[in-house]
Amino acid sequence: MCNGVPIALSFNSNTESRTMKKLVLTGAAGRLGSYLREPLSKLADQLVSTDLADEIGSLYAGETYVKADLSSLDEMKNLLQGADMVVHFGAIGDEASFDAILQANIIGAYNVWEAAYLNGVRRVVYASSIHAVGMHPKTEFIGTDAPHRPDTYYGLAKCFAEDLASLYWDKRGVESVCMRILSAAQVSNPRAVGTWLSYDDLIQLVTRSIDTPNVGFSVVYGVSNNDRAPVDNSKASHLGYRPKDNAEQFAATIFGQMDGPMDVTDPGNMCHGGPFASVELGNSGTATMNIIDDKKTT
Repeated sequence: MCNGVPIALSFNSNTESRTMKKLVLTGAAGRLGSYLREPLSKLADQLVSTDLADEIGSLYAGETYVKADLSSLDEMKNLLQGADMVVHFGAIGDEASFDAILQANIIGAYNVWEAAYLNGVRRVVYASSIHAVGMHPKTEFIGTDAPHRPDTYYGLAKCFAEDLASLYWDKRGVESVCMRILSAAQVSNPRAVGTWLSYDDLIQLVTRSIDTPNVGFSVVYGVSNNDRAPVDNSKASHLGYRPKDNAEQFAATIFGQMDGPMDVTDPGNMCHGGPFASVELGNSGTATMNIIDDKKTT
């Protein structure tokens, strides 16, 4: 924000001394959302979880569930009434047709930020993605200031949301942390030895994005402390995110399962976006990634 800094929200991460009254989590029915619900329920008097599912199972203390559609501004405005912050993980989590991405990921993002502004919500913590910069070569150790270079419609939507976050900070004073998540799943392929984000580090990243007093508009990579991490978080050090897990423990097993050397003519091997960099637009990027569905159940 060029002409001023907002007043900092007093926040104590000690769960016995909470100052946030209401925190909203979108995408609560998803795999990553399932790991965030319990820790987020301890950071505010009320956690409102939301998704398109009819229900999400047993609720944690202080948690309520509201079925809501991101593509409806009215529903987002109602959802965010009285909220201090929103953790926005709701979206189509794979490449899809442009129309599908438009409704859920692009219009949905606009509705979240606009509803946040209209309700005086202080901060949006957003699940962005490496796919916003997925066509950069892996030989480049890219920082948080790397220019957008999307690999899919999915990545394009992440670029839109990051620019939207920047705009709403500059013009309307809504803070945002855009977390460019790399691979938040079990390490099951060679790429993930560098790109892994453990669930514990995911929780730490989201928590630091919430409890850092002032963030303005910030971009940070969601990646663990991997020896082979391909991205640079030095310009996001103000968030205090210090990942603890390292995927090198899986390297010997994963590399030992390879049939031979990687095809260096395949963008999926040579670009930061992995398989998303090689698929045709509109086709699934996760279909060949062997992602294990280990969603947490309450």
